[in-house]
Amino acid sequence: MSPRPVDTTRRPGLSMEAAVQRRARMAEEMRLAKMVRKLVTPEGAAIRLKLANASERAGAFMIDIAIQWAIVIATLFGLNFMANALSPGSSNIAFAFWLVFFFFVRNFYYIFFEIGQRAATPGKRILGLRVAARDGGRLTANSVLARNFIREIEIGLPFQFALMGGDRYGAWMALFGLVWSGVFLLFPIFNKDKMRVGDLIAGTWVIKTPKARLMDDITSSASRPDAASRFAFTQAQAEAYGIHELHVLEDVLRQSTPEIKSQVAARIRAKIDWAPIVGETDLAFLEAYYAALRRRLEQRMLFGERKADKFDVR
Repeated sequence: MSPRPVDTTRRPGLSMEAAVQRRARMAEEMRLAKMVRKLVTPEGAAIRLKLANASERAGAFMIDIAIQWAIVIATLFGLNFMANALSPGSSNIAFAFWLVFFFFVRNFYYIFFEIGQRAATPGKRILGLRVAARDGGRLTANSVLARNFIREIEIGLPFQFALMGGDRYGAWMALFGLVWSGVFLLFPIFNKDKMRVGDLIAGTWVIKTPKARLMDDITSSASRPDAASRFAFTQAQAEAYGIHELHVLEDVLRQSTPEIKSQVAARIRAKIDWAPIVGETDLAFLEAYYAALRRRLEQRMLFGERKADKFDVR
């Protein structure tokens, strides 16, 4: 009787069910890794950002569309009620006002919310998304305007083509509008960063919003009683940065090289006009400043003041 062939594809002690689960888990990890991007900030630290996928972006867009239509419909009913209560000729004036209002809601809804501190519309906030600059810097007004005015070309024009007359010329224009919208709407699916054409032009990403909370204190200087006396930062120095820089500084303390620590320490010293004290090392300075910055941010958050980053001057 010949011996049974050995199955070399299975690991010893690993059941078929466990092997399937392991392959599924590895496939999911690989899929999620494709959505993570490494970004080097102006402070010299590398951070990892998770991009929003196409379904999340589409969901946020549909929520925003629903909010926009709720606003304009409620305004229309309100103006109609007011017009009926006034003279009969006021209906045309109210409708003209509504058209102007609808124009502003349609074109400036996204700009109004994304140009703010959170860089996210209500739809994006609900799904935990926000707009960010791809170079790691602050999101500028020019980028917000560019990415949102392109939306009119992506979505607005196809609807205008579709609403044209029913003659032969109008049918061809409607078909052209359908193809046009298909190219732009499917663009995020066929590029690895899930960007719209507007994102490509404006230099932006849509990313998963990191939790707005302070990370665990990791400094050893915080537990040393002599650290506060050696590194006496003023209030202005301690609040020169915000939560974003605190997280970046934590990444620097956790996993960066001594060269990066030295570069970041030099930038912070120049930013806060700090004169090095005798025997001061870069690591000790960074740990002490991290503790002071964290303590100051926690004090401000107790009073409802959340400083997002160094550009937030509130």
